[in-house]
Amino acid sequence: MPRQTESKHARIWVLITAILGSSLVFLEGSVVGLALPSMQSDLQAPSLQLQWVVNAYMLMLGAFMLIGGSLGDRFGMRRVFILGSLIFCVGATACGFAPNLTLLLTARVVQGAGGALLVPACLALISLHYAGAARGRAIGIWAGASALTTSAGPLLGGWLVDAFGRHSVFLLLAPWALVGLGLAWWKVPKDGSTTSAADLDYAGAALLAACLGAGIYSLSGSGGTRWALAAASLICGAGFFWREAKAKAPMLPLKLFRSWPFSGANLMTLLLYAAMSGGVYFLPFDFMQVQGYTALQAGMAFLPFAVILGLGSVFAASLIRRFDPRWVLSLGPCVTAVGFLLLMLPGRDASYFTGFLPGIVVMGIGMTVSVTPLTTVVMQSLDAHHAGIASGVNNTASRLAGVLAVAGMTALAVGLFAPALAHELQSAGIPQALAAQLQAGAGRLAELAPPADTSPVLKQAVHDAIGLAYVRTFRWIMLACALLAAAGGVVAWLSLGQHPGRHRR
Repeated sequence: MPRQTESKHARIWVLITAILGSSLVFLEGSVVGLALPSMQSDLQAPSLQLQWVVNAYMLMLGAFMLIGGSLGDRFGMRRVFILGSLIFCVGATACGFAPNLTLLLTARVVQGAGGALLVPACLALISLHYAGAARGRAIGIWAGASALTTSAGPLLGGWLVDAFGRHSVFLLLAPWALVGLGLAWWKVPKDGSTTSAADLDYAGAALLAACLGAGIYSLSGSGGTRWALAAASLICGAGFFWREAKAKAPMLPLKLFRSWPFSGANLMTLLLYAAMSGGVYFLPFDFMQVQGYTALQAGMAFLPFAVILGLGSVFAASLIRRFDPRWVLSLGPCVTAVGFLLLMLPGRDASYFTGFLPGIVVMGIGMTVSVTPLTTVVMQSLDAHHAGIASGVNNTASRLAGVLAVAGMTALAVGLFAPALAHELQSAGIPQALAAQLQAGAGRLAELAPPADTSPVLKQAVHDAIGLAYVRTFRWIMLACALLAAAGGVVAWLSLGQHPGRHRR
């Protein structure tokens, strides 16, 4: 239960620590996005390989965040927060010095393991130390501050890449993690431990990781390998749910989903964050590889989204107190969907202010209306005793959404880009031998370029064809994002009653 005897001063330090921890993990996701085009060029990585810079991290978050929540419920959120900060710091430092893709992906796995401990502990600390209306206000401040730092990530990442190179986006995060660790150590009150590590559901975590890993790999495989991986993913997924139904201390207690608001809000989270993750992943490639922006300019393009989401989230917490949550959480995703539809309109050499800005602003408004109320509904739909697991489930849903969206949309983009490129090369009259060479590298999407010895006139024609092919592909990706976001609004309408009730055991 929340600790009413604690001073306001002590609770403020808890809130600051939670904001630092969650901002660290969420900022990482957005700041790295602006370094991806540079990584693709430096490492000569096809898009299906490059996606693992994001997915290796997100997979660890998605697979082990529930264990992180369970660890916090059993051994204390403060301890788990400190351990997560330390592991995250080690992983970020290793990423910064990784000389090749293999070592970078290994370090991303370590970084993701630290994040899996950090994220559920942050929100659960707030729930443990705040109650009633104060909890709602604290969650609103936490969401607003986290959203502001997360949304500012592209601007910060763009500046770092242009000024110091792609390695700097990781090295920035290591000292940040140490600051959070120090605050947790000195300022956050201790909370109790209840059980032993023997009760933790390691088998469930392993099955979930295997299910997700095989499923994602199946999207980038081919022929019999793809179907074998897909079958393995389904088998491991079925094994995971069987394990959770039978385990003495499951990492995902299935009985929690008897709460309709909890189930609906988490499904909505999965759909909405899949849309957002896919859109944010592909936008920097359009800005930098098609529109010709620098990394800093691409980061600045996201600034209106950052301002709207960061400042608006502080006030959005009051929406579900003043209005029916069902209406609020149905409207927000639908507005977000309109933003994605607007992003389908710009072509090559589009004006930022008339082409991209309207969609980015509308998308920011929709996410502002959605994020904080959604988090509040999730945390209020279960008893305070389940704060850790509630936070873990919801954050797992958002991270899994990112993994699945990036993997699925990358596979979709590669599949759409190849025929679009063939059409544009043929329309431009590109010689057959050069066109075949370019088609063989279609997996690199807009980073594809003609050989260095190509004549200037032909090189420009190829560049134009690649840009047009990517724009066509990008529009389909934005349509997919819009459909996912709108589906989230439908789920909210169907699953949320007038007042989300608290689940009782």
